[in-house]
Amino acid sequence: MNPRVVSSANLLRRLEWKLEHQVENHLIGEYFSIYRGRGMEFDQVVKYEFGDDIRDIDWNVTARLGEPFRKKFIEERELVVLLVIEDSLSLQFGSGARTKREALFELAALVMLLASLNRDSLSVLHAQPGGYTLTERVRGRGSVFRTATELLARPAPDLTDTRPLTTPWDYIATAAPNHSMMIVLGDFPPRIVPKPWPHIMQRYRPVGFRVEDPWERELPGDRPITTYDPTTNRVVVIDPRSKVHRHAHAEWIAQREANFAHMIPRANDRLVVTPDESMVDALVHFFHAHMGTAIA
Repeated sequence: MNPRVVSSANLLRRLEWKLEHQVENHLIGEYFSIYRGRGMEFDQVVKYEFGDDIRDIDWNVTARLGEPFRKKFIEERELVVLLVIEDSLSLQFGSGARTKREALFELAALVMLLASLNRDSLSVLHAQPGGYTLTERVRGRGSVFRTATELLARPAPDLTDTRPLTTPWDYIATAAPNHSMMIVLGDFPPRIVPKPWPHIMQRYRPVGFRVEDPWERELPGDRPITTYDPTTNRVVVIDPRSKVHRHAHAEWIAQREANFAHMIPRANDRLVVTPDESMVDALVHFFHAHMGTAIA
């Protein structure tokens, strides 16, 4: 078997164990229930299963039968999660123990495992320079686990590939049902907002995940540093003492933040982490904060 696949599967098993522990002890299986649509007309009472909304428990039936039952409503929908990963060359930068890409793909895998735990269906679109790969909708632990393993095992784009990143936003705008949850993972660099984005905002509730290196947040030290820029495939020298370099860095940060906020308007829908953070803890805090804001 491919060593990359074996390594990816082992990583997923470790992440799954951590995630199940966090879900059970902190969020009681309600990660994505805030996005789930449901009709208001009562249909029937069914057995409560892990991940169901505890607010729907029928306490009279539960007390009478001695095990939890919940109310089911007509037109109750499963949540469809659409994962969009922009695998740009810039993700291969890293000033620490691992690159932004490694951390971002771990985030993607965790989201996929969350969808599996919550019994939601999942589609994954992986965009790279020159093209993209689409995984049609899957559901259930086995299918999601295989999809996540294959994703983690994919090699990073060739740094000499000069083709542009081709994210098919026109296709994405109709790739999932209305009110699906769309999570975009990438660098969110300063760029022109895709033309279909207003339509995407109407159909889905976009969420954006970005991993940024500490050197991107603040130029390090007080002397010139030499580093490799994966976006230009060359070695560059950055001098934090230079007013020109500091001004260019500050301007780039401002443009990037403005673009991120324009594409993902709600602050609670944006997650920014560094590669050295715990991705599991970051997701716990992110979705825990969402519980209060989305229901209100």
